[in-house]
Amino acid sequence: MAFWNKKIINLENKYFGLDISDLSVKIFQLEKNGREDVVRSFGVKEIPSGCIENGKIINREKVIEIIKNLFATARPEKINTKKVICSLPESKVFLHAVTIPKMSEEEAMEAVKWEIEASIPLSVDQVYYDWQFLEEKEGKQNVLTAATVKEFVDEMCAMLEESGLEVYGLEMESIALARSLVVKISQPEEVFLLVDIGATKTSFTISERNIPYFTSSIPFSSSSITEEIASRLALQKEEAQNLKITQGIENSSGSNSILNAISPLLENVSVEIEKTIDFYQSMSKNNIKKVKIILTGGGANLKGLLEYLKPKLSYEIVLGDAWINLNFGKKIPSIKQADLNRYAVSVGLAMRGADYGNKT
Repeated sequence: MAFWNKKIINLENKYFGLDISDLSVKIFQLEKNGREDVVRSFGVKEIPSGCIENGKIINREKVIEIIKNLFATARPEKINTKKVICSLPESKVFLHAVTIPKMSEEEAMEAVKWEIEASIPLSVDQVYYDWQFLEEKEGKQNVLTAATVKEFVDEMCAMLEESGLEVYGLEMESIALARSLVVKISQPEEVFLLVDIGATKTSFTISERNIPYFTSSIPFSSSSITEEIASRLALQKEEAQNLKITQGIENSSGSNSILNAISPLLENVSVEIEKTIDFYQSMSKNNIKKVKIILTGGGANLKGLLEYLKPKLSYEIVLGDAWINLNFGKKIPSIKQADLNRYAVSVGLAMRGADYGNKT
């Protein structure tokens, strides 16, 4: 679902993805070389704490400065378009699946409008909304809807335009994640839980065949891990961060001071994962036979985390692979797995169209 598109008269098949979170901004551009995909450009810049809070822009000038700098310095080649598809934080979007009687698309437009208004605490004239038909069952049509506050979208677009960019579209993080991490060819009864461990929170997205049906979040984050290590081991934040990166929780069967410090946080994560899956299974009308958990985000790079979670969960769990739906031929990009996990959303944004533009 292309959540919201700004109408552009002269559409060209070149654009890039821009993922803006509270503490970083990431950029990614893909190109086509015949039938193969090519990574043209990528990069990341950190955002100082307090510039963005829970998706809300606080220090507009600083964020614009960072976006401009990243656009100019992304490599290995320069970004060759100003058209951008930018992420929308889940906290700013109402995602809801509804069921309506079978009807034409024109009739559904009006029905969906009223369904959206009934499911959100705002009137439809206060939001931008989008929707798409899902599967049809027993004469009923399932529809996925999404809405976000107009004021927030307009403010985001104005900031991007002040950064010298042209807004090609805005898209929910969960949709971009599902596009980059969930294999296109999956079984109807297969469900994916995407666990995105970011700097300030962990987001859960349950997806069926690249379509997110449910999202939620918990306060667990890579920053909270660092803070807990610093507190429990009486370290400065920089020391705790370095210890987390270099040592992690590998060899956790033996004595591991970091594991001892953060085990309550990790236990809570495993419990929340199970609870999220159980909740979705109880509310879903689909026949779910298999669940696969995909870890992504910068926090997924914690050494030993995957091995720690595997025996604690009832489902298969793997590290995300943002290349899974791309065709690089024999020229696999030289981006480390640890770095790739941070780019999963921006890769998904860059993949949105069938054609990203030819390599020039």
